[in-house]
Amino acid sequence: MIPWEKIDTTRIPGTDGELRLMRRGKEFSIMLGTNELMNSRLSGSEAALATLAAKKIEKLASPHMLIGGLGMGFTLRAALAVLGSKARIVVSELVPAVVAWARGPMAEIFGDSLNDPRVTIREADVTEIIRSHRSKFDAILLDVDNGPEGLTRKANDALYSGAGLNASRTALRPGGVLAVWSSGPNPAFAKRLQSAGFDVNEVNLRATGKGRGVRHVIWIATKS
Repeated sequence: MIPWEKIDTTRIPGTDGELRLMRRGKEFSIMLGTNELMNSRLSGSEAALATLAAKKIEKLASPHMLIGGLGMGFTLRAALAVLGSKARIVVSELVPAVVAWARGPMAEIFGDSLNDPRVTIREADVTEIIRSHRSKFDAILLDVDNGPEGLTRKANDALYSGAGLNASRTALRPGGVLAVWSSGPNPAFAKRLQSAGFDVNEVNLRATGKGRGVRHVIWIATKS
């Protein structure tokens, strides 16, 4: 078996945590300690985050989407595949090295997605982008940390708090959708979504998108 090779490391802003980019042949992995945050072979649920959200706004001529977390680009590429030519997609990524990895070692995975004219990459905290806008986006997609129960950065918890969800609702246009990826179920978070005034649909699906792998959760929350 081909051994894993460490390609690069980077600190997570505001923490002592270190991300490691690993490669084994054509397979990539991003690790935090002993936890694998993402793997290039497991894209199904991250892609579904985009396709499920896009389904809710498919009738809009020029939808405006915010994606929190670039990762390995699964969500971005899925969104580009289903949204029309007049869509605008802002991707917020807190860790500058993740963007550099996308343009460097993982460029083959990303293809031309980062250069698509519909895409703007912001090296910024998605929380700040959300809080600084009102009725701006038709969809906000969050694949930040490990979901509502985070691993990488304590400050991410604010994104999934009651106040954070209220801020997302404010940043959405009427009928807009907040889509949230999680590594597992979280009944308390589902209740917070409802308390924030969203109509909530919880979707359980496999990591690979092919009926295999661990189960992940996506919440599709619509602003009523």
